[in-house]
Amino acid sequence: LLPDPSGCSSPLGAPQVKSSPLRCLTLQEKLLSRSTQLAVPEIQVSLVPQLARSICTQLQNFLRSKCPELPFGRLFLSGALLDGLEVLAADHIHLMLPVVLDAGLWSLISGEDTVVRNPQYWMIKRIDLGYFPRGCSPWDRFIVGRYLSSNVLNETLHKLLVASINWPAIGGLLGCAIHPVVASRELKLEVKHDQVELSITLFPVVEMEDKVLLAVPPEGLVENLWLESFYRAEVSRVKELDAGDSGARQLCLRILSGVCRSQPSLHKLGGSPVTHVVLHLSDAASDWAEESLADRFQQVLEELVAYLEKGVLPSYFNPKINLFSGLLEEEIDEMGFVLYRAVSEPEVLLK
Repeated sequence: LLPDPSGCSSPLGAPQVKSSPLRCLTLQEKLLSRSTQLAVPEIQVSLVPQLARSICTQLQNFLRSKCPELPFGRLFLSGALLDGLEVLAADHIHLMLPVVLDAGLWSLISGEDTVVRNPQYWMIKRIDLGYFPRGCSPWDRFIVGRYLSSNVLNETLHKLLVASINWPAIGGLLGCAIHPVVASRELKLEVKHDQVELSITLFPVVEMEDKVLLAVPPEGLVENLWLESFYRAEVSRVKELDAGDSGARQLCLRILSGVCRSQPSLHKLGGSPVTHVVLHLSDAASDWAEESLADRFQQVLEELVAYLEKGVLPSYFNPKINLFSGLLEEEIDEMGFVLYRAVSEPEVLLK
């Protein structure tokens, strides 16, 4: 027997310990593990909607007393948290304010037929002014050049939020601090509670002719435009597809949302763009079982890179709309660079 080169020997009868090699996780296992890490804390899941609904009630009561002549509909909450698609933290939620229009006095004009040439925007035109002059509709005070101005409506609501509502009193009643954001184009409230910090964005919304239009005009001099929102249709379609084949589309979207949220260069891909890629891919790839999550995740990354190379991502619901139209060329290049690397090494996005 050769002597132990280290100069020491194991005592007789001592068990021989074999070192087991470290197990390498597959992409599938890493994705499933990542999905559990993305869960929103339970206290936020229950507290945030409750707090937002209380603020919603207070705002509804104020509008009814301050602007009784304006037929606002019932405020309601919207956002990924309510639809089970939020990840990491419930720190923002949307508050939708319906603007109820008389269909006989208003009509829609596509953004394709306007100076912006963008089919995702619409104009709401006041019609039959000869028979129904100004003043017949309570919304006529927000008309600019015969069109219902999203800017004028937003400015009016902004003044109410900032100067007219007693937020310290409402916050004291609800056990939190509420501050309207003064220097913002959006109608936004910042809410600080002992257990959560929350951003609430108010969106006036018009529903006409099967369209959902938000008072979110593009930046610039055009002030009458309304942005068509597909969020409700996106969530409904994804859930419908998952229910039909027990698919993992929502799981894939939650992971992708977490990736976009944790990577600053990918922030603008989160939400609608990624959802539309998943919907496009669902038409081509039929196997969305959880066992195929890694394959579908990889495919989504490849599809995103291909769309970014073209600079065009067609909306699933209206192919004329390019969901990348609002991105700068530098932003598209940076996103493409990050995702091109991730196609060959998807794990880099999950760290």
